[in-house]
Amino acid sequence: MSLLRLDHVSAFYGASQALFDVSLAIEPGEVLALMGRNGMGKSTTVKVICRLLRNRGGTVLFDGADMAGVPAHKAARAGIGLVPEGRRCFGGLTVSENLVAAARKGPWDGAAVEALFPRLAERRGQKAASLSGGEQQMLAIGRALMTNPRLLILDEATEGLAPVIRQEIWAAIARLKRETGLSILVIDKSLAELAGVADRACVLEKGVSVWSGGFGSLTPTLAERFLGV
Repeated sequence: MSLLRLDHVSAFYGASQALFDVSLAIEPGEVLALMGRNGMGKSTTVKVICRLLRNRGGTVLFDGADMAGVPAHKAARAGIGLVPEGRRCFGGLTVSENLVAAARKGPWDGAAVEALFPRLAERRGQKAASLSGGEQQMLAIGRALMTNPRLLILDEATEGLAPVIRQEIWAAIARLKRETGLSILVIDKSLAELAGVADRACVLEKGVSVWSGGFGSLTPTLAERFLGV
């Protein structure tokens, strides 16, 4: 059984329809790349999965349970961990306080997060607002892991970061895949980096799922057609 399954999902912002027909599935331990040009519905799909936006049509199943009517905080408790676009750390709290604020019982604790991102151990007592953008991104990922999720969603986790920091983030994602068996949904524009971690891909175009398959089957011709790269 798929850990997450979306079937023919539609969603609206007020009267404006953003998703028309989105279908995807993530298996336990799988990394799925959600791809598409800007404005094609990727972040809206993430909001629907996390129950920050209700779907008007179709179904969203998490571990076989229908998520219709489930509020966002219960989706998080069910095991959906989000690293949102833009990081959104609690600037006035220290690194440790940010992590503790999200903590739930499980293998991911402060020590485990600091082992994944040693920079956070060095910045443990610093306010999040004083961290670099890359360090804040590490903190946002660590905070999501502290919820001990079954599904980790990374929405543009490397956007705008220096190349050396990007590589640290990708290395951490690869380690999570290799060592934890965590299911991961990742949104990113870097085909080269995604190729190192993603098992499959789903491509959105104007709020519709237009292609899905093994990541290795996403040929340059398909990438040019759907992604413009």
